Amino acid sequence: MGLPAEKLQARGGPRWIGTLLYIPLLYSLGWLLVQPMALLAPGIPRDRLDLIGTGMALLLLLLSLPLRIRKVWGEDRPWHRLGVAASWSRLSRAFLRGLLKAILLLVLVAATLVVSGQATWRGELAAAQLLNGLALLLGVGFAEELLFRGWLWGELAKHLGAGRALWGQALVFSLVHTRFNLGPSEAVGLLGGLTLLGLALALQRRADGGELWGAVGLHGGLVGGWFLLQGGLLVLAPDASPWLVGPGGSHPNPIGGLVGWLGLGGLLWVRRRWWRVADQQQHAPPTERSEDNKIGLAERTTRLAQKGGK
Repeated sequence: MGLPAEKLQARGGPRWIGTLLYIPLLYSLGWLLVQPMALLAPGIPRDRLDLIGTGMALLLLLLSLPLRIRKVWGEDRPWHRLGVAASWSRLSRAFLRGLLKAILLLVLVAATLVVSGQATWRGELAAAQLLNGLALLLGVGFAEELLFRGWLWGELAKHLGAGRALWGQALVFSLVHTRFNLGPSEAVGLLGGLTLLGLALALQRRADGGELWGAVGLHGGLVGGWFLLQGGLLVLAPDASPWLVGPGGSHPNPIGGLVGWLGLGGLLWVRRRWWRVADQQQHAPPTERSEDNKIGLAERTTRLAQKGGK
């Protein structure tokens, strides 16, 4: 349960300067912590060193985020508030629901590319590729959802309110991931597709009662699944249209293509009932919302019994 509103207001809640600097400072600190490795082992490739620095920044996020949620947001149970802590049954059901949606979207993309002649099905996959796909599913899915749909969405909601924060987190997510070295039309396609994905992931969390794991399954499933498709299951035609396969040249992102837009648009349509929810309900921990639902059900049952006795 969070702190009373008057206490949280007295603390002032999150400040914009803290919101803007929190992640850049963590990333910079993670980068600094691995620099001695470059001196002690100069043979380490630069990209691997950057990957280690990113992993160190993620570790710092995991250590510092609960402290920030308690102190700045006024929440006593930070991992519940972020949607991470849940029973195994609820966690697994939410994760599988999100993963199923990712599989369906990828099937739509792959089938369209094969039928249109933009790709051929090869169906070859090595064990190492499967492990890499699984690592992307769990690693990228959890890390990015904790950051964007966990911390950032909640932080923006305290600055802007729930409705604006929904769009705000999606726009930040798209800007961080868009490759601006592409042509104007391809960059716009990718930016729009990533915005739709950010909205779909947020609505997935809402539909799961605030738990984060459905969004993890959806996001990680798309990343890991596309890696497997492009890594051996599909062979893309050299002249494949970026409007179908997605922008990016030899490393296309189907989210920015027409099929990706249509698939995500359909998913948003299915989730349309979750566009508007009360701010208090949206940002209460899942266990608290469950208890509120139980109390509301008990009250309605009592009222019906009273009416029946009259």
